[in-house]
Amino acid sequence: MSHHLKAAAFFDLDRTIIATHSATAFTGPLFKGGLITRKDVLRASYAQFVYLIGGADHQQSERVRVFLSSLIAGWDVAQVDQIVAETLHDLISPTVYAEALELIEEHHLAGRDVVVVSASGEALVRPIARLIGADHVIATRLEVEDGKYTGEIAYYAYAENKASSMAHLAATRGYDLSSSYAYSDSVTDIPMLEAVGHPVAVNPDKALRKHALEAGWTVRDFLHPIPLRTRVDTPASRAAAGTVVVSLVLLAAWLILRRRLRRTARRP
Repeated sequence: MSHHLKAAAFFDLDRTIIATHSATAFTGPLFKGGLITRKDVLRASYAQFVYLIGGADHQQSERVRVFLSSLIAGWDVAQVDQIVAETLHDLISPTVYAEALELIEEHHLAGRDVVVVSASGEALVRPIARLIGADHVIATRLEVEDGKYTGEIAYYAYAENKASSMAHLAATRGYDLSSSYAYSDSVTDIPMLEAVGHPVAVNPDKALRKHALEAGWTVRDFLHPIPLRTRVDTPASRAAAGTVVVSLVLLAAWLILRRRLRRTARRP
């Protein structure tokens, strides 16, 4: 009797599972922890704002990657892990799409493993994946020396790299990619979506929506972030209200500094 391969469901993270940018969502706590400056917070909020209103093409994604890589050099790994653990429920829980949680549950009921595939660092992605009940993670791995991040990237989970890592995980775990599913919002994830038999464009940016329609892929819009009910006693309403306040502050900061940031972005 032939061995029956199981299927999996691969989910991008930002704007697919959560309605925010995971790499910049923790800037407030990192600032309080003394790891970043006020200027870094403003730059990160600007990057997040650009991302949320229009997605991210290759150039924007690369700019954010370079900025974040330079930012983390010298950070203490244990301190970062502690900050993420302490603030995860307040910052991330209210941003999880209800539609994504329903899909994750459906895939689990159908016997499929759920894999989060994200360009953000493992230190952020793994706790979020646990929060939503995912089985495996493909994420960017950062180099560490003597308990501190060097600022160098050991593996960047981005574009074609996502697809090759999915193929490797499929070979290791026995997944049949032709009967598997993938979900993403970004045109940079076309290789990830093409790697499976059931690609789905979720909240797609303009370029991905065009590609998905031409390729005959399913297009879905996730619109309803809901606070997760967690075992940690964090009132959902307080967490959501705090997120709204932070968002408004960041938006105000972006409006004030828009001209200055545009001038800076134009410099070679």
